[in-house]
Amino acid sequence: MLRRMAAGVDDSCVLIEGPWTHRFVSANGTRFHVVEAGTGPLVMFLHGFPEFWWAWHKVLPMVADAGYRAVAVDLRGYGASDKPPRGYDGYTMAADATGLIRALGERSATLVGAGYGGMMAWTAAAFHPKLVRRLIVVGAAHPLRMRAAVVVDPRGQFSAASPVLGFQLPRYEHRLTRDDAAMVGEFLHRWSGPDWQATAEFTEYSARCREAMQIPQAAFCALEAYRWAFRSVLRLHGYRFVKLLQQPLVTPTLQLHGELDTAVLPRTALGSGRYVIAGYEWRLLPRAGHFPHLEFPDLVAAEVLRWVKP
Repeated sequence: MLRRMAAGVDDSCVLIEGPWTHRFVSANGTRFHVVEAGTGPLVMFLHGFPEFWWAWHKVLPMVADAGYRAVAVDLRGYGASDKPPRGYDGYTMAADATGLIRALGERSATLVGAGYGGMMAWTAAAFHPKLVRRLIVVGAAHPLRMRAAVVVDPRGQFSAASPVLGFQLPRYEHRLTRDDAAMVGEFLHRWSGPDWQATAEFTEYSARCREAMQIPQAAFCALEAYRWAFRSVLRLHGYRFVKLLQQPLVTPTLQLHGELDTAVLPRTALGSGRYVIAGYEWRLLPRAGHFPHLEFPDLVAAEVLRWVKP
């Protein structure tokens, strides 16, 4: 049962019991909370905003039962992972993903990323191709495709990205956590498909994400990644980041996208394939919004298992 949300929320609220093991792993100078199930080749799952590792709680056991070591991560600043004041730039967060692969004792892994975690996975595969065996992106455009779409599609992707513009305001994290983090629930509702919105599962998931966002410093850290994306545009490290991302991906990539995604429009995500020279496949998921891994977990798990096979 969910605990009643209050000002005293702490990171124990994300240590949810199930057919998995909770661990803490040090990588890239940070302590990460990971949730692990199964044995075999490593498949690592990265959540998006405004989620935490629980985003993968349905997919994780299905992948583990199929003979894989399935690991879901609380990203830097989220859930029970460390919340340092810095390190939310694209370079560091990509290194978090690949550092975790090494810290988990593996030489390479399949990366599965949703939303912001998908953009992080794109970057990790571009910067550290030897460590990312295969890539699966859910509800996320390639960072350069997203950057271009925000500029050239003012009535489409620019409008859809308007919440991110709000994130740039100082102390916006206080708005995010106000009224038991009601805004988190609003984002989940706004970006998801209608089928899932009408379920009790959606209500429960929203409550869990609202609670997790109220962990001290979690909201600030979550917004810092989006703030860096804007701050870096006119700075040298941002220019270098773009130049590195222009190198084509050599990792076989599967891109899954919800037909009804209003956070990252399908037409924005569709252009991401131009950055991949390895095997690439695009699949548009009918009736799904921004969270196919929760709206249609059986379908997403089946696609992950199909793609991880050599």
